[in-house]
Amino acid sequence: MTGRTSLTIVLAAGEGTRMRSATPKVLHPVAGQSLLAHVLAAAPKGSNAALAVVIGPDHQAVVEEAGRIRPDAATFVQRERLGTAHAVLAARETIARGADDLLIAFGDTPLISAATFERLRAPLKGGAALAVLGFRAGRPHRLRPARGRGRPVGGHS
Repeated sequence: MTGRTSLTIVLAAGEGTRMRSATPKVLHPVAGQSLLAHVLAAAPKGSNAALAVVIGPDHQAVVEEAGRIRPDAATFVQRERLGTAHAVLAARETIARGADDLLIAFGDTPLISAATFERLRAPLKGGAALAVLGFRAGRPHRLRPARGRGRPVGGHS
């Protein structure tokens, strides 16, 4: 999307508590890369694109992973976990610089693609104040919490 500036803020402060792991959630591997690596690789790049990653306190490994994948990424620490909006505000310094498009992504969404980010920006270019990305589960009754040793339990046919 030439001519328009963007700031992508990737929220990566999660602890991984529900995963029962000492490893920050975004560093868990999927398809040979961390969850965070997938998201950062898809985020807009180039001279008109800024990138910020919000991390939790004492998550130096997340800083290192972000720098390895995207050396252009600025990192900000969310010292207290007070919700999503609070996490975004951890990057207020970068937000204050201004951008035509402000994109907020979760660091644990490895299936997002560069094309999805571009499609999300299209309505903004057309004058929309807000664009939201979501999904509709094809068979939501089959989505159930894991039990026991973390094996997913499917629904009944």
